[in-house]
Amino acid sequence: MIDAITRYFRARLDTAAAEGDAHLQRRLHLATAALLIEVARADDTVSDDELISLERGLSESFDLSVADIEELLALAQDEATRATSYFQFTSLIKDHFSLDMKAKVIELLWQVAFADGRVDKYEEHFVRKIADLLYVPHHDFIAAKHRAQRGVRGR
Repeated sequence: MIDAITRYFRARLDTAAAEGDAHLQRRLHLATAALLIEVARADDTVSDDELISLERGLSESFDLSVADIEELLALAQDEATRATSYFQFTSLIKDHFSLDMKAKVIELLWQVAFADGRVDKYEEHFVRKIADLLYVPHHDFIAAKHRAQRGVRGR
């Protein structure tokens, strides 16, 4: 009888943990997408190339379907519009992503900034600010910029 009760509660706790992990993953995806939208909007013009880069980055980084990306972007645009600061996005990423994943977020931001063929001063300022808020070391920030630049030239 005790074994049955133990199995019952263990199964419930495992299910709750898995649901919690899935919810956290969705929140991290949303935070990343919101920051990507913000860098695209930094120069007051969102180009088709920036949107394509943003979608490609989310798809490749998080292995999301087209439908998932569309839903995520709709939610992220709403969140980004309502946000009064970047803290809700950066704190989540800072607390839950490894340094490599944080550097990947910075690289994605650079990719969106470079997508239209030029990096506006406001886009660069935004990426620098987010890198600082995520505690991405300067050498990782520069390496991410160079990887994004090479990726844009290679397309």
